[in-house]
Amino acid sequence: MKDLNLAVAQFQPKDGDKAYNLSRIRKLTEKAKSKGADIISFHEMCITAYTFTKDLSLEEMFDLAEEVPNGPSTLELIKIVTEFDIAILAGLVEKTADKIFNTYICVTKNGIVGRYRKLHPFINKRLAAGEEYCVFDLMGWKFGILICYDNNVIENVRATSLLGAELIFAPHVTCCTPSNMPGRGYVDDRLWQNRLKAPETLRAEFDGPKGRGWLMRWLPARAYDNGVYYAFSNPIGYDGEHLKNGNSMILDPYGEVLSEIKSFEDDITVARITQDKIPLSGGWRYKNARRPELYRDIIGQPHQSKTSPVWLK
Repeated sequence: MKDLNLAVAQFQPKDGDKAYNLSRIRKLTEKAKSKGADIISFHEMCITAYTFTKDLSLEEMFDLAEEVPNGPSTLELIKIVTEFDIAILAGLVEKTADKIFNTYICVTKNGIVGRYRKLHPFINKRLAAGEEYCVFDLMGWKFGILICYDNNVIENVRATSLLGAELIFAPHVTCCTPSNMPGRGYVDDRLWQNRLKAPETLRAEFDGPKGRGWLMRWLPARAYDNGVYYAFSNPIGYDGEHLKNGNSMILDPYGEVLSEIKSFEDDITVARITQDKIPLSGGWRYKNARRPELYRDIIGQPHQSKTSPVWLK
């Protein structure tokens, strides 16, 4: 069994400014390495920024997108991991000959070792949906990836776990948007602008039902029910016109938070993860107790997927 030092990051991106966003990735990777991290995970579409793409045309989306693995951003990530000898997971817009995807990649100095395309994209109607799960081997572990909304569909998490994932990377751009759930909604910009003078007021909003409070309804359950570690990453500050709360965190297979960022700044946190916890977890036992013959046809029956958050309507 191999123990790892895992880092998750948060930073405030600039819309469409790949050079700036990659510079923040480089800086935070350097910080993570200085704290002994073996691998670091950034948020969804962190290289391009996310929310502003909702209004882009097809031509603009293709201009923003890059090929993977030969695009300039992927090559820049390889330079960073080679310099610091640390694996990086980061998100971008990928293009093929006729499609564009919300894609998340894991890069080492040997190149891309994992690539995942979001199964439930919605920020821009021109994004194509991914068609497969992703589990890959690295550093003696089996890692999976699910992007943002994909984690809210519990079947995706169970499927990734059953494919062998011991840790699921969950890059997000989430929280602080309206929902049908009571207490949800936007956070007032005045609180962000006044964060240095009244940090406790903004922290209360970020940690309440608009932010962390919503995350803690379901994020520990995904880890606990499946007996997996979870690496949750989320931007801090503005992504497009949406203010985000950060709260990037690492959870263990018991659903306990091992480490979490509480800063309003670009930052990282590191936790040591150990494989020996996994077979001791409830989720591990529950997976072994399954009786799929009872519900194979129920879970697999035809269904029309509808992915659209309240705030986007």
